Amino acid sequence: MTEPTTAGRAALGIDIGGTKVAGGVVAEDGTILATARRATPGASVSDTEDAIAAVVEELAAGHDGELVGVGVGAAGWFDRTGDTVLFSPHLAWRNSTLRKDLASRLQRPLWVGNDADAAAWAEYRYGAARGADLALMITLGTGIGGGIVLDGRLRRGSHGVAGEWGHMRVVPDGRLCACGNRGCWEQYASGTALGQTAREVARTSPAAAARLLERVDCEPDRLTGEDVARAAADGDPLALELVTDVGVWLGQGIADLAASLDPEVVVIGGGVSKLGEMVLGPARNRLERALPGRGFRPGPRVVVAELGPQAGIVGAADLVRQAVADGEA
Repeated sequence: MTEPTTAGRAALGIDIGGTKVAGGVVAEDGTILATARRATPGASVSDTEDAIAAVVEELAAGHDGELVGVGVGAAGWFDRTGDTVLFSPHLAWRNSTLRKDLASRLQRPLWVGNDADAAAWAEYRYGAARGADLALMITLGTGIGGGIVLDGRLRRGSHGVAGEWGHMRVVPDGRLCACGNRGCWEQYASGTALGQTAREVARTSPAAAARLLERVDCEPDRLTGEDVARAAADGDPLALELVTDVGVWLGQGIADLAASLDPEVVVIGGGVSKLGEMVLGPARNRLERALPGRGFRPGPRVVVAELGPQAGIVGAADLVRQAVADGEA
C-alpha cells in the first residue's frame, strides 16, 4: 500500500475562537498563503459548524492545487482522540462529536483539537520553541490556555485536557472562575483579570484611576483589559502597576509549572503577550525569586511567541499534515 505523502502540499488551518472562525491556507514551511474568516455564532453548534464549513469552502475554492486536509483548533476541552469536545466555556459545545460532524461535511482528512495545543505545536515547529526537548505554551487572553510539546510530540494527557494551566488554583477561595472553582490562575494573570482589577480599583478609588476612567466616559464597568493595555503603553502609572501585577502572577505560575515539569522554554502567546517586556519582565523577576531550588538549578527560558495570532492556524494545518503522514487522518 502506498504511504500518503504530504510533501510540497498546503493544508488548511482553522482557528475557532469566541468571536470569529479564522482560517488559512498554510504551506509546508509554515507560510500562510491566504486567509478567510467568519463570525462565530457561539450559541449554536450547527451554526458554528456552518461557519467552519464556509471558511473551508472559501479557502479551498481559492487555492490552485491539492490540499493535504483540514486542521481545526477550537477553544474547548477535547477528549484524547480529538473526537469529542467535552466542554467549551465560550461556545455551545457540550460532549459534542465535532470531529465526526465535520468529517461528514468536509469530506477531507481532518485533525481536530484544542486551539492552544495547535499554537504550541506551531511555536515548536516554526517559532520560539524550535528544537526544545520540552516546551510549554501559555496563551494569555480572555483566560489562560496552553500546550505541551515533549520529545517532538504534542502531548494531550491521558484524557486529552493537559495544558489547562489557567485552572490551577492559586488563591484559596479567591475569585469565582467560569470552570466552577475559585481562585484559578487565569483570574489573576489574564486579559480578563487585568480588566477586572481595573474595574475594582476604579470603583473604590476613582481619583487614582482618573486617567483610565477618561477612556470610558467615567464608567468603571466599561473598563476592559484592552483599555488597561493601551493605557500602560501610553505610560499611565496605574495601568503599568496593574500590568506588572499580572506579570508577577504569571511568573509565580511559571515557577509552579517548572517545579512539576522542568521545561526548557516557556512560550507566552495570546493577546496579553503584546505587552511584551511590560509583562514578561516582572514575570521573569518573579520566576527567579519563586523557582524551587533557585540558585542550584536552571530555570526555563521565558520568551514571547513569534507567530502571534496566526499560531493556531499554522499549528492546526501542520498537525493535519502530520496526521495524514502518520496514517491517522
